[in-house]
Amino acid sequence: MKKKIQFSLVYRDMWQSSGKFQPRKDQLERIAPAIIDMGCFSRVETNGGAFEQVNLLAGENPNAAVRAFCKPFNEVGIKTHMLDRGLNALRMYPVPDDVRQLQYKVKHAQGVDIPRIFCGLNDVRNIIPSIKWALEAGMTPQATLCITNSPVHTVEYYSNIADQLIAAGAPEICLKDMAGIGQPAMLGKLTKAIKTKHPDVIIQYHGHSGPGLSMASILEVCNNGADVIDTAIEPLSWGKVHPDIISVQSMLKHEGFDVPEINMNAYMRARSLTQEFIDEWLGYFINPANRLMSSLLLGCGLPGGMMGSMMADLAGIHRSINSILRSKGEKEYSTDDMLVKLFDEVAYVWPRVGYPPLVTPFSQYVKNIALMNLLTMAQGKGRFVMMDDSMWGMILGKSGKIPGTIDPELVELAKKQGREFTDADPHTLIPNALEDFKKEMKANNWDFGQDDEELFELAMHPEQYRDYKSGVAKKRFLADLQKAKDAKLGSKLSPEELAAFKHAKADAIVAPVAGQVYYEFSGEGECAPCLEPFIGQTYKENDTYCYIQAPWGQIVPIKAALGGKLVEVGAKQGAKVRKGDTLGWIERDAK
Repeated sequence: MKKKIQFSLVYRDMWQSSGKFQPRKDQLERIAPAIIDMGCFSRVETNGGAFEQVNLLAGENPNAAVRAFCKPFNEVGIKTHMLDRGLNALRMYPVPDDVRQLQYKVKHAQGVDIPRIFCGLNDVRNIIPSIKWALEAGMTPQATLCITNSPVHTVEYYSNIADQLIAAGAPEICLKDMAGIGQPAMLGKLTKAIKTKHPDVIIQYHGHSGPGLSMASILEVCNNGADVIDTAIEPLSWGKVHPDIISVQSMLKHEGFDVPEINMNAYMRARSLTQEFIDEWLGYFINPANRLMSSLLLGCGLPGGMMGSMMADLAGIHRSINSILRSKGEKEYSTDDMLVKLFDEVAYVWPRVGYPPLVTPFSQYVKNIALMNLLTMAQGKGRFVMMDDSMWGMILGKSGKIPGTIDPELVELAKKQGREFTDADPHTLIPNALEDFKKEMKANNWDFGQDDEELFELAMHPEQYRDYKSGVAKKRFLADLQKAKDAKLGSKLSPEELAAFKHAKADAIVAPVAGQVYYEFSGEGECAPCLEPFIGQTYKENDTYCYIQAPWGQIVPIKAALGGKLVEVGAKQGAKVRKGDTLGWIERDAK
């Protein structure tokens, strides 16, 4: 029998590669026992890049979710791991050193064992400091090679990087095939090269299914010494996500490897719970196209994890370009036309910006340049005329060393715009910031949290954390969720049928007088602007729903009838209404 192969369930990335949000704390707590009972996983990805940010956007505390999800795995000896974007840590833009260092202290205390540390450019200067900080915090740093397929990304290129990361103290290496375009033969040779030189180093392979090479790649890396394979489970396996554990286990078992058996009853429970989470609310933010594989991804190399955002961005540009085509009397593009044009444009842009591996955030930058090029070319303005500072930062070297050569056209354009290239160590360009965030926490009387985890959240995701603390994030999320539900329902019903459905069990809140609508009243004779109520907001009997300022100045409070859940807002903030107009619909509580 061949060597033992371990499996990891990338539960965080399963969701990120499918849609926008992650499961709630209570959902993660429910599924953890089923994952454990499957008996085949030695590792589980519990959090990391995007996980915390989208939890905040949903109005939830990510620290509570991480601790709750890690705890049952810690108790049974299943290792937990997280995705760490190196210089960018858990977000899309650079993070100061003092905040990055705090991250490992916090994550270790929360029960995370392994940070998977990567740099989208494979610049070791962005990874080595994190290896040191992770080791100091008692974690096991897993240094990462972002795999892509280009003339500069050879076995020798990657082996040299692995040597430097291992010398810096990394006991593990991850081959992060984020787009699934790594060629199986090359991945096998790379695995063998690393294992031959560093036989004690653990190698973990992470490959997305996208263009369909992942199963062949798994077989190649295992036959050349890999130790751990990332997998997924239904209903979020395959597509733009990862191969399913059942298929991977079967393939490797028949190849002669020592692999654990799968408790299928537990698999079906985990599968059923994941589908339940999709049906309850997460599915409203999953693009159906992300469930499909596509060979077209081989040409552009875009990663599975960004397909959701890409399709949303493409829709906006698609509408704008078709509007231009209509004005010219030309044939409009179908969705497929636009997708092929985007992939072709990414393939054009990528070598000209130096072949950065297409992983966060550089996949987004390259994709955004391509999208803007499509728009500006349709407008007759040519390419590279709508690039922001983030896109230029990648090209100029502010995020790290570009592996290839920048096209002379872009070098000349940078000079014309007064932009300078740099070879400075990226993290030295960012001043420390933790003391300022501590002052903000104290000024707001916010608790630093257990093991400084709340301070860390503010420092890592300032805008999202402030919105979370104010309650704005929750209101915005519930409104977005209701819109998504209405859109799904509305696709099946006429506007009249949709209105009838929403109003069937609801009470109309009617204006008793004419006047101007306000949703906040200072109590001193003045009405104040504020956020409008959000769909899903609940009221108790006789709660005030809004105020109407009559033409003669009287302030009339409008009650929420018998209370319940708001299903429709009938009048916006500041709207002028007549007596008898409907101000909103509130669905009565079930008795």
